[in-house]
Amino acid sequence: MEKIRARLNIGSKAEPVKLRKRKSQLYSKEETCPLDNGVLGVTVFTVAFRLINCFLVQTSFVPDEYWQSLEIAHLMWTAGIRGFSYPLFFAAIYKILHFFTYDAVQLLVWLPRVVQALLSALADIKLYCLIQSLEHSDVAKWTYLCQLCSWFTWYCCTRTLTNTMETTLTTLALYYYPLPGSKTHSSTKYLILVALAVIVRPTALIVWLPLLVYHFWQEDNKLKLITHLCLPIGALTLGISTLIDCIFYGKWTLVQYNFLKFNVFHNVAEFYGSHPWHWYFTQGFVVVIGPHLPFFLYGCTLASKRYRIMLITIVWTVMVYSCLAHKEFRFIYPVLPFCMVFCGESLVNLRTWRRPAACALLVSNLVPALYTGLVHQRGTLDVMGHLQTLCDDRDPSTPPLPEVLFLMPCHSTPFYSHIHCPMKMRFLECPPDLTGDKRYVDEAERFFADPHHWLRTSFPYESMLPTHLVFFDVLEMELSAFLDRNRFMRSREIFHTHVPEGRVGKSVLVYQRH
Repeated sequence: MEKIRARLNIGSKAEPVKLRKRKSQLYSKEETCPLDNGVLGVTVFTVAFRLINCFLVQTSFVPDEYWQSLEIAHLMWTAGIRGFSYPLFFAAIYKILHFFTYDAVQLLVWLPRVVQALLSALADIKLYCLIQSLEHSDVAKWTYLCQLCSWFTWYCCTRTLTNTMETTLTTLALYYYPLPGSKTHSSTKYLILVALAVIVRPTALIVWLPLLVYHFWQEDNKLKLITHLCLPIGALTLGISTLIDCIFYGKWTLVQYNFLKFNVFHNVAEFYGSHPWHWYFTQGFVVVIGPHLPFFLYGCTLASKRYRIMLITIVWTVMVYSCLAHKEFRFIYPVLPFCMVFCGESLVNLRTWRRPAACALLVSNLVPALYTGLVHQRGTLDVMGHLQTLCDDRDPSTPPLPEVLFLMPCHSTPFYSHIHCPMKMRFLECPPDLTGDKRYVDEAERFFADPHHWLRTSFPYESMLPTHLVFFDVLEMELSAFLDRNRFMRSREIFHTHVPEGRVGKSVLVYQRH
């Protein structure tokens, strides 16, 4: 009987049952993306991918890529429209290179872009981690694929544009934003990142306004959110930014106010071109999202309620920018990562067609990504590499360094950041009119209206002429008489684009005076 009782454990105190610890992401309280779920591999791959991305983008996009970061655009900066905080980031990189005597031209050209590529990789990883914390791993995987294969992200994410940094900071802030069900949210961190984005580019507030309003609406302790987080973080970042600007401008300057005053209230941005109100809906957004468009539209019908605020943000941003006369593709770049969330949801729900659709998406993005990154508009960068060799090849016993005159639409090329040599260079300037003078005509317009007259008045004596001229091939016939008379001979022709337009030609020509 005792043996039976012992075997059945009757009358003895039962030991506590040990429960298996759940390892499911659903029950995880971690605020960061765990490395044991494949994120270490994702991190390594993403960094390698964006570095390859960086070196396979060898074309120019817009002048602001250089003239609002690596270079200083003259009148726009003296008027206090742009802040110095973002250029100071690159100045620090240059200073570090100079301190360690590694300030070679190639490092000066590529290191800022490599740093931006690494920041963009971090944003990609955070987007993946965010979706993995909100959804099952399949959604995170396909969202990550959509983000990496976006042709416009490939084209922009390694450039030194303020829009690129704005997009990077916006994506990082989204990771910490209190979306419903988010396990990674941190109001302090996301508000700091939003503040930095606004300092880099004040228009970042357009993207974040609906998100900030939504957070305020959902917050239980609204007074604490305002007094303990929003006001201190906003005041501190604005104060530091204003202090930096005042130091470099040498006077009291509030850049954010000047930016709104000139670009919105006085509509100075229209000086650089305007488009109809529907441009973003009919062309801009369609081009930026590219082959992802049908997946995005399908994903919008499938997405859960937690992503409704992201969809509202996308629509709001496109609508607000549509109200401004001056429009560019890059202005709506910050909402592109939001769109990828809906594209990922779309691919997951395609089920049997998922892999064929993903392959089609990859191939259809690969062509524009490689063409725009390696072929289209590369001449204005390649010519700077050619001009830099004029410094390297110069015999010390020869006369002073060459003098170069760029007869191109203003800011067509980068400047000393790609030369790193005390060569004298000049370009046609086109500062916007900040005085309201209706008769104002910038230097570039005066030149293209009558090139010969401008050259005669600018260089009345032959001894004043530069040693080299750089211009697009569309001007060659018109300048031929001037070139022959002053003994200029073509020394280099550099391919620029297959799609010449207006004052931008198919090739960039370099003429040298003999």
